[in-house]
Amino acid sequence: MNSIRNASMSKATVKRLFIGSLIAAGAGAIVAVSAVWLAIANDVFVMSGQDIVGIQGSALAWILFAFGIAGALAFTGALIGGLISWIGALLNTSQLESKTWFLALLVLGIFNFGFFAMIAYLIAGPDGTATAASHRTQATATA
Repeated sequence: MNSIRNASMSKATVKRLFIGSLIAAGAGAIVAVSAVWLAIANDVFVMSGQDIVGIQGSALAWILFAFGIAGALAFTGALIGGLISWIGALLNTSQLESKTWFLALLVLGIFNFGFFAMIAYLIAGPDGTATAASHRTQATATA
């Protein structure tokens, strides 16, 4: 339990990780959607009405498949990075005396509103590592 208490991630690190994850998610989505769009535009997919029923094997199909997989992997990595930044924000706010930010991040994250909680935290949330450092300094000065 003590190692969890000492685990921390500064607000600046949480911010960099969250913004990097947003950028990676956007780039991954653009690459994956573009690959599918180009595949449809170049008749890589065999269509039956609006349904895809097959793929015409060609070099272009494999290249677009690779781009689609790369975009999906980038998006998945961004989701994992966003989760890690949320956990870092939880660890950061758990060090505060008032648990309001911690509870807000936890509850909103559990109910799939974590994106909005993280935006609010990055704009107005306190940095628990700075508060914990000042408490440690005061404790050593008085001891």
